[in-house]
Amino acid sequence: MSDEKEMSKAGEHHEQVGISQELSDALSNYTPGSPEEKKLVRKIDLFLMPILWIMYILNYVDRTNIGNAKIAGMGDDLKLTDEMYAWVLSIFFFGYLICEVPSNMILSRSRPSLFLPGIMIVWGSLCTVMSVSKNYGTMLAFRFILGCIESGFFPGVLYLLSSWYTRAELGKRFAIFYAAAVLSGAFGGLLAGGITSGLHDAHGISGWRWLFIVEGVATVGVGIIACFVLLDYPHNSKRLSQQERQLAQIRIVADGLASTSSLSGRLTHWQAFVAAISDPRTYIFIVLFMLDVGAGTISYFIPTITKTLGYSSVKAQYMTVPIYAVATVVLIFVAWSSDRHIERRWHITSALVLGCVGSVVCAAVQSPIVRYVMICLVASGIWSALPLILSWASATVSLPPEKRAIVLALVNAFGNFSSVYGSRIWPTRDSPAYHIGFGVTAAFLGAGAILASVLPLLCKITAHQGTAAERAVLSGLQTEERNATGSEAASAK
Repeated sequence: MSDEKEMSKAGEHHEQVGISQELSDALSNYTPGSPEEKKLVRKIDLFLMPILWIMYILNYVDRTNIGNAKIAGMGDDLKLTDEMYAWVLSIFFFGYLICEVPSNMILSRSRPSLFLPGIMIVWGSLCTVMSVSKNYGTMLAFRFILGCIESGFFPGVLYLLSSWYTRAELGKRFAIFYAAAVLSGAFGGLLAGGITSGLHDAHGISGWRWLFIVEGVATVGVGIIACFVLLDYPHNSKRLSQQERQLAQIRIVADGLASTSSLSGRLTHWQAFVAAISDPRTYIFIVLFMLDVGAGTISYFIPTITKTLGYSSVKAQYMTVPIYAVATVVLIFVAWSSDRHIERRWHITSALVLGCVGSVVCAAVQSPIVRYVMICLVASGIWSALPLILSWASATVSLPPEKRAIVLALVNAFGNFSSVYGSRIWPTRDSPAYHIGFGVTAAFLGAGAILASVLPLLCKITAHQGTAAERAVLSGLQTEERNATGSEAASAK
């Protein structure tokens, strides 16, 4: 039996070497931007972007609908104090932090077309069940579990996209994908306003409970559809032909986001984790992302802040829509410009400065009209920077791919964990001025702008050489791949 196993392993090894050799040969004849490649990219876009966009809208709606539910009566029904509500928000991110890295480890060795829709179906079901919450403790438990389940989605999608698109394509795709989160605020506000007012007391159920039911059921439905639409990875996706799979792999190898040796030489989960936490650049991107996401906790309070401008609870839901719409337009424009110029540093810095200026004005001025306009700028600055930071991290720490998956998971996990303290900078006692909230937001964004502007210098100073296991895997890259990819450090510009 042991001889049979050895023969099987030897056969697998020779097959993998053959595949790597075939890719290496094709790589030498690769011409970027060919009609075949453009056709393939359009096909990849068709399979990935629309369904991922819809999935992320529902992901973000299910995560943030707690803010809409609060002003629709949940706070009164569950007798939530400010401190209790802050914990209901922040407990989500404890679960998120604990489970995010393990989730991405699993995804890197599994099929995205099953893993991502699978966790979506589970969290949608949980969102529906949240409607039966009777007290603070029950809601707290539901939110913690929701964080555990949702933790694998966002970083998983980032890793999936970075497995299909080149550096010059990633920024725009990340932004289009992330625009779903921004638009979910507009969509969520419209939906929440319609559900909480139109279904209030239907069958004796409060409007905020219907909010969880309707949005949870919609999530489950989309999750089922996604199983039949999503692609897996370039080397094993069944929805592409053999020629398309080969071209998909070659273009990513040529761009330095994969290697022809990746099939025969891969880091284990533990080696990838050690490689990620040993790289100083991981921590630089974690801090930058934490500053931006910490400022982004304003999204949980936009309905509440809008209500303080003089609108009723229902109208306040609708008045959040223009804020998210403006932010989406700015986000797409900044990402388009960043990809066109193949530049991240100053686009991110400019976006963070825009948000910082808007926050300072909001802290200093009490005029409802001025504040409303400035909140649009704050939201635009915060959300324009987020996808570009992740794209920058993905391109800077690109190989080995298993390490990239862990780095993206760590950056996103700790970034979202900043929401734990970020959710506490908007206490009701500070209403309606919210000097603390806008002041701290301005500080976060200002510090982020400074860090983004000096990040390439910090990456150069650290000059990380990689762990022994990482260097062993990367040494399998062929000379033509090295010429194509160049130095990873060159990506941080």
